[in-house]
Amino acid sequence: MEMPIVSECDVTDCAYNSDDMCHAMAITIGDSVHPKCDTYCTSVSMGVDTSCMACVGACKTTACSHNTGLECSASEISVGLKNDEIDCLTFEGR
Repeated sequence: MEMPIVSECDVTDCAYNSDDMCHAMAITIGDSVHPKCDTYCTSVSMGVDTSCMACVGACKTTACSHNTGLECSASEISVGLKNDEIDCLTFEGR
């Protein structure tokens, strides 16, 4: 299984965001029911490596239909605000 890429992130205050793209090496999504981005953080120094394209390293949201053994099986995901939370917008409930 290949790790899905984070194709878009509109959370511009995240330290890993540059030009609406996530540049963390890998992100972790959620808990057992809520698909929040656990990797989100802010920092005064936002010197991210823009050559790095983020992938989903782990997904703990077992309520998502894309979750297979705590891994994301979607080909790509988007991250953004939903109900004032920074979430995986690709989440689909089972």
